[in-house]
Amino acid sequence: MLKTSDLKLKEVINVVDGKRMGNITDIEIDTESGRLTAIVVPGPGRFLGLFGRNEDIVISWDKINKIGMDVILVEASGFSELKHD
Repeated sequence: MLKTSDLKLKEVINVVDGKRMGNITDIEIDTESGRLTAIVVPGPGRFLGLFGRNEDIVISWDKINKIGMDVILVEASGFSELKHD
């Protein structure tokens, strides 16, 4: 069993390019089925991080390859695959 608080401590890594996407900031749950449908990570920082962040990135559950001890591996060939909140 995995708690949401445990999920938020794990770093999300994109296996396509090896980039760190950050830690989970939120999750999406289907209220009818009670299943987790997506994780949310912060969008990439804007100009040197001085002017806030872009919109959050929502990664659907089917893009998650593996949840490890410290990281969550996701397969995303680009942000175009990901829907934004």
